[in-house]
Amino acid sequence: MSILPEVQVTVLDESGLKEHHGFPTGMGLSLMDAIKAAGYPIEAVCGGLALCATCRLDLLEGTVSEPTDAELDMLDTLPDSRPSSRLACQIRLESLSDGQATVRLH
Repeated sequence: MSILPEVQVTVLDESGLKEHHGFPTGMGLSLMDAIKAAGYPIEAVCGGLALCATCRLDLLEGTVSEPTDAELDMLDTLPDSRPSSRLACQIRLESLSDGQATVRLH
């Protein structure tokens, strides 16, 4: 599998606003890093260690890497977690296998 030079991410924020973004790959960035750089207010209290769930989002479309045990453990602590819930800090941009995703922020 070759790495795409850029991935396309559609972000739905808490107000329902939908925006499309292109993010470069090959720099080891997480989806959390990219979304924060685009100006969205993600707290990311733990700095990407899967310890706080403040970067939780719903993956509405797209195929990414499977969640780690640490990510699943953190998501299990959330009362409103659902099958589409993921931690943005645990998704590397390079793992968007079809080069695109749609996410909803919380």
